[in-house]
Amino acid sequence: MNKGKQIRPPYAADLSRFGQTCPECEGMCSNACEENIIIIGKDRTPHLDFSKGGCTYCGACLEGCSPGVLSHAEEPIHAAVRINPLKCVSWQGVMCFSCKEPCLDNAIDFKGLYKPEINASRCTSCGFCIGRCPSEAIETTFFKGNE
Repeated sequence: MNKGKQIRPPYAADLSRFGQTCPECEGMCSNACEENIIIIGKDRTPHLDFSKGGCTYCGACLEGCSPGVLSHAEEPIHAAVRINPLKCVSWQGVMCFSCKEPCLDNAIDFKGLYKPEINASRCTSCGFCIGRCPSEAIETTFFKGNE
């Protein structure tokens, strides 16, 4: 869940350029995405949909971006991931490791068998955990300037 705002593809150089440049593009970043998580919205700009997978940071979207909206010099994904303890079944005493299993960076720490938390120092905001959570307890928040 991202609270109504779109998460842009990795390597977003200037977030304001999406609305200016992307509507004129043919969505090559989306076509290039090996994980099929880059969606072209109604406004003809790309955003990430983590419901079926996550980002491997393969760079295919970057290579497919002919207008140059994406750049190697930028943060991979301008979002942070957190677990909402009020929605998380593990925080309610149910043994669940659905978020931990797909995490390639071992960024989910458990306090005992329950109470998972995202370790921000290891999390790359790849999103693989988001679609795997059975209770939709994993949320994204945006870094400053990600409008």
